[in-house]
Parts: sequence; structure tokens; C-alpha cells
Amino acid sequence: MKHKPQRKRCIFLERTLSQEERIRRAEEIYYRRKLNNSDVRMPSSQVRDKTEKRQFSLYRKMAIQILLCVLIYLVFSLIKEANYLFSENVISKTKEFLSQDINFEVISSRVNEFWQNNKDKFSIFTNNEEQNVNNEHNTNVENINQNTENNTSQNEQANNETTGIGGASSTENNQVDENTKKSQMEIDAEYIKKNFELQLPVKAKVTSAYGKRESDEIVSADHSGIDLGVVVGTTVLAAMEGTVTVVSNEGEYGTHVKIVNKDVTTIYAHCSKILVKKGAKIKKGQKIALSGNTGNTTGPHLHFEIRRDERTVNPALVLNF
Repeated sequence: MKHKPQRKRCIFLERTLSQEERIRRAEEIYYRRKLNNSDVRMPSSQVRDKTEKRQFSLYRKMAIQILLCVLIYLVFSLIKEANYLFSENVISKTKEFLSQDINFEVISSRVNEFWQNNKDKFSIFTNNEEQNVNNEHNTNVENINQNTENNTSQNEQANNETTGIGGASSTENNQVDENTKKSQMEIDAEYIKKNFELQLPVKAKVTSAYGKRESDEIVSADHSGIDLGVVVGTTVLAAMEGTVTVVSNEGEYGTHVKIVNKDVTTIYAHCSKILVKKGAKIKKGQKIALSGNTGNTTGPHLHFEIRRDERTVNPALVLNF
């Protein structure tokens, strides 16, 4: 009889237990049975931790197994690729490619050799371009001369018709005729003589004058300057003051130097040695070079040239040779 109230109390307590407590008790009972009915009682929080740890370890094992499978697949793939890379076909193609190795030093030497052998041809091309420019300039000068001659004839006819009839006087007409008869080269020559002081670069005989001449494989038909016959090593003086703009040993001029003063240029070509440097300020009569026989020549001489705005001017119209 004593146990009946206690039993009723237990039944009452079980009825009043919450659902969470019932779950906790069930977990404890399950855990005890798994531990061979030991008397150790573990709280529900520890049981949950154990369960979570087991689940985590299970997930970790699964992840490790997946990674191992991936690694095994990669290893087999690499072995398969290695079998392809080391196959006889690939090895033979690799040997064929390596046998065709490019030697850049040999290529560079061949290019340099080709340039040295054909350097004269390339210089001839540049010389031809300069000659074409000179030819075009000379053609323009001839056209100007023809136009001035036509204008002169027209002016003469107009003067004949208007003389003494309210027109210009005969002296004024004569002045107009004289101006129109002057070519562009003569105008340039007068401009140079009026604004600059020049002297002879060397005292020597003129061996080839300015203008048209017989051409051959070496010399051109249009001579843009004058040739002065001197022996190799003769001192060349600056015909006018100015600044050295070109010092070169290429082209048909050979070793040459250009001196510029405003819009007038003097050129000294076929020298053996240049005594001044590019950018140097030169005075009239200063030693600038030694004559020679370089470039397109038929013998030792000095080629002397005068230009105004790249128009060639006959040096004989400016200096007395």
C-alpha cells in the first residue's frame, strides 16, 4: 500500500512531463542500452554532441572517399596522357621538330652578308631618287624660262602697240623686259651675291661645268654643280659661313659635307676626309675637308654645289672660276 501513492505520483509526473523531456529520457535509455546497460547517466546535451560528432565524422569520411576517387581518376588520366605523350608518333614528331632547330646567329650573319653585298645597289636607288628630284627641278626651271620668254614676247608686242599712246615709256618697258628675261637661277644667283659673301673652295681648273653633259654608268646627264680638278688630299675651304647639317660617306656624293646659311646651301663632295662635325659653326675660308675620289667619280676632283631653297644654282654665276 505504501508503493501505490508513489506509483500514482510517477504516473502523474510522466503525464506532466513535456515532450522534450520525454525525448531526452528516451535518448538516455537508448544510450544506456548501447553502453551495455551501464549505470552511467549522460545528459542529453552530451548525447546530442556525440550524435553530431558521429554525423560530422561520417561526412568527413564521405568527403575523403570522394577526394580519393577524384585523385585516382586524375592519376589514371595522367597515366593515359603520359602514354600518349611518350608514344612513338609524338616522339618522332618531336625529334623532327628539334632537327629543324633555327640558328639565329647564322641568319644574322647571312643578313649582314646580303646587306654588304647589295649595299651599292641600295645606294644607287637613293641616288636615283636624288637625280629624279634634280631632273624635276631642272624641268621646272626650263618651264619657267619658257614662260618668261613667252611673257617677254607678249610684252614686246604690247609695247609696240601702245608706244606713245598713253602707255608706259620706252625706258619702263625695257626694264620690264629685262626682269622677265631673267631666269629663276639668275634671280637666285643675284640674291646670293647680294646677301652673302662667298669665296672659291679650292683654286683649280673646272673639269666639268654645270648643266647638261654626256652621261655614262658612273656620272649623270644633269650636273648639279661644277667639278674642280685637284689631287687627293687637297685642302678644301668653306665657300661661305654657316652650320654643318650633313656629314656623310654614302650615296653618289661619296664622302661629303653640307653647310647651310639661312636658305642657301653649299655642298662639297667626293672628299677623302671631313675635318668638321655635324652641327659645327663654320666661318668662310675655314678648312672643312680634304679632296678625294669617293662616290661616283671618274677621277680625283672636288664637286662643288650651291643651292637656294633646294634649287640648284650654277656656281659660275656667283663666283669667278
